[in-house]
Amino acid sequence: MKVNNIVYSPLLCIFFFQGFAQKTILVKAEKNYDRYAYVDAIENYKKVAEKGYQDEKMFQKLGNAYYFRAELPEALKWYDQLFALYPEQEPEYLYRYSQALKSDGNYIKADQMLEQFNAKSGNDKRGTLFADNKNYLEEIKANSGRFQVVDAGVNSNFSDYGSSFLGNKLVFASARDTGGVAKKVFKWTNASFTNLYWSEMKPDGEMGKPERFDRNINSKFNESTPVFTQDGKTMYFTRNNFLEGKRGRDTYKNTLLKLYKATLDEEGNWTAITELPFNNDNYSVAHPALSVDEKTLYFASDMPGTLGQSDMFRVKIIADGKYGKPENLGPEINTEGRETFPFISADNELYFASDGRPGLGGLDVYVAKIDVNERFYGIQNVGEPINSNQDDFAFLINSKNRNGFFTSNREGGKGYDDIYRFVEDKKLDCEQMLSGLVTDLESGKILVGAKMSLFDHDFKSLQITQTDEKGYYSFPVECEKTYYVRTEKEEYLTKEGSVKTQSYTGSNDFSVVLEKRIKSIVVGTDLAKTLDIPIIYFDLDKSFIRKDATFELAKVVVVMQEFPEMKIEVRSHTDSRQTGKYNKKLSDKRAKATVAWLVKNGIDSTRIIGNGYGESQLVNHCADGVKCTEDEHQANRRSEFIIVSIK
Repeated sequence: MKVNNIVYSPLLCIFFFQGFAQKTILVKAEKNYDRYAYVDAIENYKKVAEKGYQDEKMFQKLGNAYYFRAELPEALKWYDQLFALYPEQEPEYLYRYSQALKSDGNYIKADQMLEQFNAKSGNDKRGTLFADNKNYLEEIKANSGRFQVVDAGVNSNFSDYGSSFLGNKLVFASARDTGGVAKKVFKWTNASFTNLYWSEMKPDGEMGKPERFDRNINSKFNESTPVFTQDGKTMYFTRNNFLEGKRGRDTYKNTLLKLYKATLDEEGNWTAITELPFNNDNYSVAHPALSVDEKTLYFASDMPGTLGQSDMFRVKIIADGKYGKPENLGPEINTEGRETFPFISADNELYFASDGRPGLGGLDVYVAKIDVNERFYGIQNVGEPINSNQDDFAFLINSKNRNGFFTSNREGGKGYDDIYRFVEDKKLDCEQMLSGLVTDLESGKILVGAKMSLFDHDFKSLQITQTDEKGYYSFPVECEKTYYVRTEKEEYLTKEGSVKTQSYTGSNDFSVVLEKRIKSIVVGTDLAKTLDIPIIYFDLDKSFIRKDATFELAKVVVVMQEFPEMKIEVRSHTDSRQTGKYNKKLSDKRAKATVAWLVKNGIDSTRIIGNGYGESQLVNHCADGVKCTEDEHQANRRSEFIIVSIK
């Protein structure tokens, strides 16, 4: 035994030191992960994983680190292992896994993960949007093929993204290192901080050599995503929390993003740099965009009130450098995922990037129309080739010539993110037709000449038409909007209903069935059904008229007074409980009680006969020996009013 201990002790020491080293590396990885240093965290986690160490949290964080860096194919490798070994995961991992699967083109399995996500996540809009749009790939395909896309000609081997128009210049962010002894590195990416650059857009479509933007704007931290007023004299831009040499941090010592404003002076320099008043050290505000009238500023943020990981907001720009209160764009636009990089076109359309809507994978570019009340509708995925199975974002377009730019980290690029130039060959117009058939409730016959009125969601009248010789009507309408339809026809009850149109080109069927104001009654008609008189109920084993039934019986009195020659048979029924003999006797009592009530309230006794049918004519399956609820039994305790003669 002692010999064995001596022999194995060196091996035990090796195992001990290996285990200790793994723990040391994991501790270091955890620290890097917690401070968003994902590149360093990945390097440390992988050292442990490659030695065969398997741990649920390690696989989660390795997948997350790649996921947050938008390296979805790499995230997929670790999420694959996570779900293979630990299939029971929180809903958010199901969603991230689905996004990673899309990066590999595995939409079938991705949709399976989304099914599970929707089942486990409750009312998460990302799940409900998927459940309501199972054919999203077909919709995206229908919107695709409208762009010619090429490399913008300004990219480096680093990250280039988030461009903006400034006259004939394209201004964008880049992490390229253009010199300097001390290279500043962003710990989240281990790459240089981004500065703003500009490039001339030449008439032939070529781009000039990128040059650094104004030195007053560029700092030793990140600058990105500028937007300029039409006169070119005011700019808003994103920067890390740094102004006048002072660096701000949140409670966890992180330097987050803020929005800044600058003004062009007479000498052509950008000066008077100020941060916007709704910034905060403890949340990020970024990626500005201006409305067409330049009175509203749109941006992305994770400020309190955010519905997801990042939402889009807007704020009114008031004179004298003041601003209104930031307003969340709401669930029409935002999801529990990421909504970011807004852009407002001259056509008053909102383009934005989202990973919370059914898409091709990662961030996809979407477009929404803005109505006169600044509400959003008709949201559509712009399709391929703008969108891919990777991150696609920062879309902007010149509405006059339909030229524009966007950013993507798709395969085949030059750097981490690249800017692409495009020409839109065909504008994305969503067209919907609201139509339907109008028929008679009783006969099913088509109704010609019915007046059809269309209203918007505020009941403002929009259009009026009539059904044609085949009973059909139609209205051209806008996509993804709520409308109300009113149907009117002489001798029929007016009917109204609402319908929400779909978000892609197509048609919505809204057929209408009308009910006559005065219904025909003949021998054999049951007044309870024809005149919408509810069933008269009796309590169990009782034969007296319930108080709630007297109001309905009064309707029978009114009808018989209108038709003084009408005679009816009151048929009383019971449920199946008790014996058949007992139930027959009980139903006779109920029929007589009903007849007596009608006579007492003014109907001649010669016009009414009453018969009890016991349990012989049940309306459901609740026969002898069948277990039923009290409500099911009560449905059988009823009276009918059958017309036996009428002149």
